[in-house]
Amino acid sequence: MFFKQANLKDLVKLLLSAFFLAGLTVNAQTETKTEVQKRPNFLFVLVDDQPFDAVGFSNRYPFLKTPNMDRLSEEGAVMENFFVTQSICSPSRASFLTGTYPHIHGVNQNNRSVDPNWDKFAPYNSHLQEAGYQTAHVGKIHMAHFKGKKHIRPGFDYWFSFIGQGKYFNPTVNDNGKEYRMEGYMTDILTDKAIAWLEEDRDLDKPFSLNLWHKAVHQPHLPAPRHENFYTDFELPTPPYDTHKETFKGKPLWQRKKTFGFEWKKHLPIPDALPEKDWPINYDRNMQLLRCLLAIDESLGKVLETLEKMGELENTVIIYSSDNGYFMGEHTFLDKRLAYESSMRVPMIIRYPERIKAGTKISEQCLNIDLAPTILDFANLQIPAYMQGESMLRLLEGKKEKDWREAVLFEYYLDTYWPYAGPNQIAVRTDEYKLIDNFIKNDIDELYDLKKDPGEMVNLINSPKHKDTENRLRNIAEELKKKYKYNPDRDWWLRQVIRANKSKDHVD
Repeated sequence: MFFKQANLKDLVKLLLSAFFLAGLTVNAQTETKTEVQKRPNFLFVLVDDQPFDAVGFSNRYPFLKTPNMDRLSEEGAVMENFFVTQSICSPSRASFLTGTYPHIHGVNQNNRSVDPNWDKFAPYNSHLQEAGYQTAHVGKIHMAHFKGKKHIRPGFDYWFSFIGQGKYFNPTVNDNGKEYRMEGYMTDILTDKAIAWLEEDRDLDKPFSLNLWHKAVHQPHLPAPRHENFYTDFELPTPPYDTHKETFKGKPLWQRKKTFGFEWKKHLPIPDALPEKDWPINYDRNMQLLRCLLAIDESLGKVLETLEKMGELENTVIIYSSDNGYFMGEHTFLDKRLAYESSMRVPMIIRYPERIKAGTKISEQCLNIDLAPTILDFANLQIPAYMQGESMLRLLEGKKEKDWREAVLFEYYLDTYWPYAGPNQIAVRTDEYKLIDNFIKNDIDELYDLKKDPGEMVNLINSPKHKDTENRLRNIAEELKKKYKYNPDRDWWLRQVIRANKSKDHVD
């Protein structure tokens, strides 16, 4: 009926319109696909317990050679003041994924039964996946100790991991829900799996996001057999600022108790200052950690070489960091957890030549909660409102952020009575000062001038000249606690510890 009523001219117009609209639809679909393909890939290499200065380019250890980490630093950006919000494995990893503080995502311990609320605080990889990315996680997750398919966290197309800390040699792994034992050294196993996924398993028509999260260099530090005899002819240099000479004079009583190895609630006579310890401290342990780093650097080099061969290197945002710092004899301590620089500060290197100038140095204070929004910003995706971090993209591009944060907030919740631990803490750090609140009624807090005393050796908390500074930092702390919705219910955290201890959970 229509064709009978319509004249030829109208029919031609109608057909041309139909062809034009069809062309628009095809072009729109093509543009959408092209836009997705042009988005950068992401490779996030995360090491466990790597001190911020245990890299070749820092020259802290003159004999330590890390050519691939050095390459990233030369070709990308080094973030000189990058901190974690809590210096312990599981909380930090959850913060990297969700962009939220531990008191928000809920993982404040290395507890075998706790994961973030993934529905409420989806990891950044879920958002990438929804935007057309193919995602993979290879390595340590260390949160709830699930088995089988339940071990696979949301937002990953491929999953290769293990329960808890795993083992350095001949580990049991979870490969997309299937558990089996593998022969070999963990760092090498993870590297091979990551490369196999890149070369054989992924969809070449999609951008990718790959997490390569290592077990190393966590204690017990067991290097690859090929590196066991490295550095035997070298001596460990003393820490900067002579922090190994710590006597704890003028510092909180709990630190002297901790150093003696006493539990918290034993009121034993402790001197006002301890004698200096002989250097080196924890020599074998620290040298083993550095030897473990050699396989990590080799792994990084192999993955970079793979990306280069595939033609994907220049279109991949490469991120290298650690889940927390580590004491290498500073303040006579080992492990991490506490609010000193060696514990809360971590290496962070990001390479992406298209937007980051080679050799960039960034001095602004940044946090692990900043990485998730930064990745989404790189991918030109909307940053969810629940993410508490800030995108670092403009800083990485060399642009100054006038309203960048004045101070960072660090938190810690007592997770064990082992000598490694400290009390519940929050710390506020500016470029010049750090205030540490230990929440102990009958003990003192800590205040350090980071410009004059970068080793944090002289506690100024009782200095009349610094009372105004202390008050200012306490006010900043209150502002940050309000901003980040800090949960002051420390008894709640303690109940989690008691529950974990009853289940014989190993906190590490």
